[in-house]
Amino acid sequence: MAKMVFIDDIFIEENTQFSELISEIKNSFFLQKTIVPTRHHHDFPNPKTQADTTLLLMPAWNSDTNSGIKVVTICPENQQFDLPSVQGTYIYLDATTGVLKAILEAKNLTAKRTAATSALASSFLSKENASSLLMIGTGALSKNLIKAHASVRPIKNVFVWGRNFEKAAQIASELQQENFTITAIDNILEKISEVDIISCATLSKTPLVLGKFLQPGQHIDLVGAYTPTMREADDQTIQISSVYVDTFEAGLKESGDIAIPLQSGILNEKDIKGDLFSLSKNNRLERKNDNEITVFKSVGHALEDLAAADYYYKKFRNE
Repeated sequence: MAKMVFIDDIFIEENTQFSELISEIKNSFFLQKTIVPTRHHHDFPNPKTQADTTLLLMPAWNSDTNSGIKVVTICPENQQFDLPSVQGTYIYLDATTGVLKAILEAKNLTAKRTAATSALASSFLSKENASSLLMIGTGALSKNLIKAHASVRPIKNVFVWGRNFEKAAQIASELQQENFTITAIDNILEKISEVDIISCATLSKTPLVLGKFLQPGQHIDLVGAYTPTMREADDQTIQISSVYVDTFEAGLKESGDIAIPLQSGILNEKDIKGDLFSLSKNNRLERKNDNEITVFKSVGHALEDLAAADYYYKKFRNE
């Protein structure tokens, strides 16, 4: 029996090929063999930061192969400790025997699988010739989202905005060697009406993507706003777009980007066009034409974590 291994963030960073990871996640959504119970979501006070901490427990299993659970904390004010907001660990098990196969640091695993999931959605929803991207947000996800989107579309120009311009400039500097030009901007309005894809990964409680500035043919990738009170896009964005979610179960209630429009009647559940299960099953470009505006809302799904854990475990064991 193989010895339990520890797979750290450095290994994950150095051994990610987004095209491969996207394919693994796509295959899991296509096969629909992974059992995923509703994740546990708990908020508790954090007196030192005066902002609630979120604890997530995310189990998943394929009955005849592997299983796992991710334990994640989200601390929105971690920047004051010079730490990422998201921390976590993945426990990877043999589904038949229950034997612990690996422990994976989940910070990078989460960032990589989240970015790969957004890119998977983009492969179905953005224009095939999409060549420009606006990245809103400068957290741990931003570089991964840029790289992942560029792996499925011919991205030539990237623009990065953050509340702290220096962080945006740092990201631009770190990605200067990629196969696209990248520029930090200090105002979203500089580029929001010009780019093909807008990816937003923030903890904003007020919309940053405003429908009045959107143009026909754009694809909007909403990754942050993980609670029902947070929003990255306004009502007009939702009204003028074809809306998709990663999964219907969590996507309709866990983020304000979808939950608030549903509650107000701006959006009806029947109007949501599909999720990653249906997109992966159909396996085709879903946008009707080059004028359609599409929105993908990601809240995260334990299937993605297990697919990523499988991917990195095989890499680590050279399987």
